[in-house]
Amino acid sequence: MPADYAITFFYYPDIATVAPFYEDVLGFELVLNQGMARIYRIAGRSYFGIVDGTRGHLRHQPRSAVLLTIVAEDVAAWHARLAAAGVAALTPIQRGTYCEHFFFEDPAGYAIEVQRFHDPKVAALF
Repeated sequence: MPADYAITFFYYPDIATVAPFYEDVLGFELVLNQGMARIYRIAGRSYFGIVDGTRGHLRHQPRSAVLLTIVAEDVAAWHARLAAAGVAALTPIQRGTYCEHFFFEDPAGYAIEVQRFHDPKVAALF
């Protein structure tokens, strides 16, 4: 069975405190506000949601082991935008074997990465 798209959800103790980060700082487009959850379009058919961790299917965990990666062509522009916004735990841009990337945290401590595959053969896979 083929899938049509995916939505990744992060759970928070209070989504009202993190919604401005995703909407204003990262600029994600709000597609649906369900009250206890907000679903954003990152790009095309790539979606991300935030959920009230006291009411959703899962519960918020104080320390997460999940990483949201945003793939973007202009990593330096993303880095400059986030540095200007003063986001937490912003790392320098790093260049690895397959990609250039950096990491930061949202207001609740979830890890986020922005990257670009600099190898055209690898980028073509996506």
